[in-house]
Amino acid sequence: MTTRTAVVVAGAGPAGLTLANLLRRAGIGCVLIEEQSRAFVEQRPRAGFIEEWAVRGLQQRGLGEKLIASAPIHEKFEFRFAGRRHAFRYADLTGHRHYVYPQQFLVTDLIAQYVDAGGDAVFEVSDVQLHDLTSDSPAVTFRTADGEHRIDCDFVAGCDGARGVSQGYLPADTTVRARHDYGIGWLALLAEAPPSADGVLFGIHPRGFAAHMARTPTVTRFYLQTAPGETEADWPDERVWRELHARLTVPDGAIVQGELIEKRILDMHNYVIEPMTYGRLHLAGDSAHLVAPIAAKGLNLALHDAFILADAIEAYFAGDPAPLAGYSDACLPLVWQYQEFSLWLSEVFHHSAAETSNPFLARIAEARMRRLLDSPAAAAAFAELYIGRRSAADL
Repeated sequence: MTTRTAVVVAGAGPAGLTLANLLRRAGIGCVLIEEQSRAFVEQRPRAGFIEEWAVRGLQQRGLGEKLIASAPIHEKFEFRFAGRRHAFRYADLTGHRHYVYPQQFLVTDLIAQYVDAGGDAVFEVSDVQLHDLTSDSPAVTFRTADGEHRIDCDFVAGCDGARGVSQGYLPADTTVRARHDYGIGWLALLAEAPPSADGVLFGIHPRGFAAHMARTPTVTRFYLQTAPGETEADWPDERVWRELHARLTVPDGAIVQGELIEKRILDMHNYVIEPMTYGRLHLAGDSAHLVAPIAAKGLNLALHDAFILADAIEAYFAGDPAPLAGYSDACLPLVWQYQEFSLWLSEVFHHSAAETSNPFLARIAEARMRRLLDSPAAAAAFAELYIGRRSAADL
């Protein structure tokens, strides 16, 4: 079965769904394909701290109504360091906040907005292959339960993430694949427990980093720094709660326990693929760059890519090819800014646990924390990077 459209979007994550919605609204033909089922991607738990500039970008494009109406707003977080609570009110310093909206909620909204409005989406595809990407007529082939399909198109948007096929089509001889491994893991936990605080908690502790992030009134996300090579089997519930209490509990700041419903070890690494374009293929989101969840930047970068790519494709079909030719260059400055901040923040978060192996790094991490807490100038600079503050002209 062969059809034709202007753009094939591979991947129903935030980048792909945002792009597909914006193309449909601009009257540009689009087919969205996704390897998983609709139910799977709508229920897959993911982080959900969305920076205010990204929320305003969704709102301006008619995609943020439910988010704006229902998402809790965070204006501060709390460091738990040296046995004390240290509130950090970044909204006071920047005028910007975070919206707390788990990624699966946003994905569900975006799928409904696209499909219910008549958008063409095909779920549960397999054997996805891209063809003739350097020609004027690329194509995408795939299989579904009812047979083989081919879609001829003008462009392919690779939004299928770190495990998707799209990034594999960028040739090695013209592509830079920059990667950084942190040498640690994070144990990602979901607990059926009410939040222990009204915001995010970052525990900076000699035993390792820990974090608390409220998701809903009854579910809380926790993270624990783990040693290289550890697996979920190394972390029975008793050990999990012992470490969370040790790393996060301070006077007047207890942690509420509950049933653990998810345990996943995340390998902490980042990568960036440059350029984000090859012929008629344009990567967006985790297909092009991965930021470890240290600074909660990945979802925001995916939206940033989608906004730029949608505008560039619309300009192309209006007769101006320049924005699409400059797509990668337009995205990468923010990508690298967020990568640098993630690396800096990792050194603050994780090096305190190097007391035995590298006391020099442990003392440097402590010095950075004290400067951040004691210097208004350092706090203001940190807050602007933490919230990713951008001007209205960037949206």
